This record gives sequence, structure tokens and C-alpha cells, in this order.
Amino acid sequence: MAGVKVYTTENCPYCRMVIAFLEKYGVEYETVDVGRDREAAREMITVSGQRGVPVTIFGDAVIVGFDAKRLRELFGKPVTDGVYDVVIVGAGPAGLTAAVYCARKLMKTVIISENIGGQATWSWAIENYMGFRMITGEDLIRKFEEQVRGLDVNLELDSVQSVQKEGDIFLVRTAPGNTYRCRTVILTPGKHPRTLGLPDEDRLMGRGVSVCSTCDGPLFRARPVAVVGGGNAAIQTAIEMARIASSVALVVRSTLKCDEIYVDRAKEMGVQIFLHSEVSALHGEATLTGITVRDRETGKATVLNVEGLFLEIGLVPNTGFLKDLVALNDLGEIIVDENNHTSVPGVFAAGDATCIRGKQIIIAAGEGAKAALAAHEHLLKEGLSRAPTPAAL
Repeated sequence: MAGVKVYTTENCPYCRMVIAFLEKYGVEYETVDVGRDREAAREMITVSGQRGVPVTIFGDAVIVGFDAKRLRELFGKPVTDGVYDVVIVGAGPAGLTAAVYCARKLMKTVIISENIGGQATWSWAIENYMGFRMITGEDLIRKFEEQVRGLDVNLELDSVQSVQKEGDIFLVRTAPGNTYRCRTVILTPGKHPRTLGLPDEDRLMGRGVSVCSTCDGPLFRARPVAVVGGGNAAIQTAIEMARIASSVALVVRSTLKCDEIYVDRAKEMGVQIFLHSEVSALHGEATLTGITVRDRETGKATVLNVEGLFLEIGLVPNTGFLKDLVALNDLGEIIVDENNHTSVPGVFAAGDATCIRGKQIIIAAGEGAKAALAAHEHLLKEGLSRAPTPAAL
């Protein structure tokens, strides 16, 4: 299928998802790196109105971001019948690790996820994952993905809308209307970025406001930007953007909660830090042209002329699709016991969307392994195992 163009940047994980989807279904395409080609960037903005990637063009269709539902409508194929031993919902560190362990137990496995890597791919630099002194989130997740793709695991880029139980079988339904039938479910849906809740935020999202600096950062080369947040993710984003942007402001609601090592780096890079402050207004019509920063102690308002605003203000669990399937806590996190069992037999969970306190990549990966082993044990206990477990596993 000719005529498909994908506007990308070098380190954008969602761009990679679009390309992986097209390759999976044999769709011919061309890519244009708008982080390097300024003329192509202007072309993308003219066609789509977006200052964020990916943007996919096919005929009159303009697909913004990794829109699994729309991509499947245009290029996908229906799901074949059959019952899986396990459906893993989510492909972050927990889900990908769970898939490796399920495959080693010879479980018929499918991962369903809108993206590969989740929030781990947004990390500019990871310095606390064993085996690497420093690695980008994109590179670490690529290694995870390569290992999974070398196993007997189906990886479907799709958006799960609901999970229901009918008798001994679970039905996992996705946005395009596909239904996956399985004996167990491992929930690893991760989290999505929190937003400011300001007027015009939705309108300016992708038009200067961004929740993925690794995706959209290259589009703001030599332009003024701001970052909102006080944790490691926020200050790392500010440091990295200071390498390419004309100026960087960091707006922190209270005090910095990041590792001390980053504070000196940010100051050395010329990052302007506003403590005890918040973004109270966004400015701009077609695109972002500025923000108002209000000091929460004095009430003083400062207008910053910025063209980019990167939000790093926390995450919200992706558990809305579960409705009343399993028990959640007050934060919307999935309640699990020490062995990753949820309140429903046959449903297990791991990663940042659970009540486990440590929200770290290495912890999520370990919890994913535990969830897979628990799911396999459940199949053996219920007499549902597809194949005996080899002694070597």
C-alpha cells in the first residue's frame, strides 16, 4: 500500500510504534525526520497543525500520534479465533518481562498494548538499572522488545477497552472491535501523564504543549521552552532541553523532589527555576506563544514567552477500562497481594498501575516475572495448562 508518510523524530517511541504497526501488516511507507529537517517540520505543521510527532498521512487521512484504533481501521486485519493461555495487557517493563516468563513456561501468550515501553521510554537517562551505568529509556526498552520478539509471543498494538469473564474464559475487547479469549489475564497497563487542567490545554496539546519530551523535544531546537514538575523526570527533561533550546524555565509547584545530583547540572546548564510556582494560564491561538507563571506564596504573575511546554507532573493509573472487574484502591491502582493476585482468580497484575509502592523500572520488571509465574501456577492448579513445564525452566 503506497502513499503512507510518517513524520517522526529520532528518539520518539510512538513513532517507532507506528512504524512497527505498518511493518507488521506489510504496509509500504516513507519516514521523514522532522527533528533534523526543518522544512519537513514546517510541512508537517501545515498539513496537520501539529508540533508533535508522530503524524501519519495516507491519502486524505491524517493520523496524529499512535492511534491504534485508526491505524487498525485503515491497515489492520481481524483477530483469528482461538484461546490463549494468557493475555498481557500493557507492554512496559512489567508486561514485557511477564511475556518472557510466560513464553519460557510454554504458555500461549499475546501482549496487547497501545505502545511498547510505556513511560519508561520517556526517560532521557536511566542510571539505576542493573547492568548499565547509564542507558536511555528508549534503548533499554528496545532491548526488552528484542528479547520478546525472539520468543513465541504475539505482540498486538491495540487499545484494550474492556476485560470480562464468561465462565472459565476471559474476553479482552479492543477499540477496533477485536476480542481475545484467554484463560488468564496479566494486567500491566501502566500510567499516563497528568495534565494541568487549564483552559485551552486540550486545544494546544501537540501545538506547543507536550507530555513526551523525547518525542517532541527536537522540534523546539533554538526555541524557548518551559518544563513543569519537580521530580527526576522534570529536571532531566529541563537539562536535556537546555542542550538544544534557546532557553529553559522549570516551574516547580513546591520544592524540588529530584535527586540532588541533577540540581547542580540544571543550574550549570542555565535552567531558570521557579520554586513554589504554578502555570496559571496558557497563551496562543494556533500554537503556544507563552505561559503565565504565578508565585504561590506572593501571588506575583510572570509571563514567559515560550513556544514549548513539557508536562512532567506525575502519572495516573490506566485502569479506567477495568470498571468493576478487580478491586482498586483510592488512587485507582490495582490491589494485589505479595504474589500479584488480584481480587479475581485468574487475573494478575504488575507494574506501576498496582498498589506496590516502588514505582521503578527494575521493580516493575520483577513484579512482571512474579505475575507470570503466578499465572502459570494458576493454570496448573486448575488443570488448564497447555503443555507440561520442561524441567529446565
